[in-house]
Amino acid sequence: METRFSVEKEQIFPLLSALQPLCTKRTTVDATSHVLLHIGNRELVVKGTDLEVSLQASCSIKECSCIEGETFLVPGKRIFDIVKELDGVVSCSLENNQLVLQTESIDLRLSIKSADEFPPFPERIENLIHLEATDLLALLEKVAFIIPQGNSNAALNGLFLEIGPAGLTMTATDGHSLAQVHSGKYTLEESRNWLMPRRAVFELKKLVENSGDTAVFVGMCDGHLVFSGEFFNFFTRLIAQPFPEYKPVLEREGFLVGKVDRQQLIKTLKRSACLLSGQFLATRFLFNLNSLQVTFSNKGIGTLDERLPLVKFEGENFDIRFYAPYILDGLQALSDEKVTFYLKNSAKPLIFESQEDTLSTLYLVMPVSPTAR
Repeated sequence: METRFSVEKEQIFPLLSALQPLCTKRTTVDATSHVLLHIGNRELVVKGTDLEVSLQASCSIKECSCIEGETFLVPGKRIFDIVKELDGVVSCSLENNQLVLQTESIDLRLSIKSADEFPPFPERIENLIHLEATDLLALLEKVAFIIPQGNSNAALNGLFLEIGPAGLTMTATDGHSLAQVHSGKYTLEESRNWLMPRRAVFELKKLVENSGDTAVFVGMCDGHLVFSGEFFNFFTRLIAQPFPEYKPVLEREGFLVGKVDRQQLIKTLKRSACLLSGQFLATRFLFNLNSLQVTFSNKGIGTLDERLPLVKFEGENFDIRFYAPYILDGLQALSDEKVTFYLKNSAKPLIFESQEDTLSTLYLVMPVSPTAR
């Protein structure tokens, strides 16, 4: 019996779109350029993988003649490009090793392949905890921006996720700066941690933003970390190298504390960055009793000299150099109008702290040499 079914473009197109980063990435397995389609009685399941990140999603189908189910492979980019140009309800059928896509005036046919060539998918997910989707996105927004790409230390190219009795913590570093966000809202009795690849972090973020789900489950499956919504399972392999021991650098014993207007400092740093002209030059920060003087000079380009008020800072003559873009990146991820900072001396990091609802965020920047280039 010939298999026939129909599906709304508005339902299948977002799934095919989400799979494009996976099926268009070159791998050692030719079949990963395809997506796997499984036709059930009332559901169409779509799978894609690039061997590091895998995604399974589903949508409802209409008027399906399939009784036992049909599974096959179809070129991932090609079916995406075709469905993109269709409208309304798409009638589908399988004929002579081809997937036939029809509307009132269109008849398109794509060659299909056996699903036996497709890499095996993880199975038997162990759900550990569920997060509100808005909370997950807020957590990722605070730290994902700092994850480097292609760092020689593979462990830095990822996001360190920890969940335990004290709550959920995400940490990332590029070796110069470190961002960390913590929420006590989500806990596990037994502490667990994983190091997610950078690419998986951004694909997950995009998927959750577009899915419309209100909750996301986090679990494990065959050594993969899994994030599941109502109609999707997102699998990612983990980075095997251990994440750097970061806790000692966040210790603030003996540090002085103060507050600074975040927007004022951001504007000052942007003006300083305008004078960099693509060079790695240090900006001077002179911390005094309740004041901060920011100066910068780039021969042949220009100079900057600004003074900002500080709140409750009782230090004197802290003369420290930083690369302005490093501080700027972190401040733009914080939210407090008056952001709290900690510092000790010219050899120790500058640490910013921000509180937003249930989230606590730390952003650390290491000082640089006064002659840094």
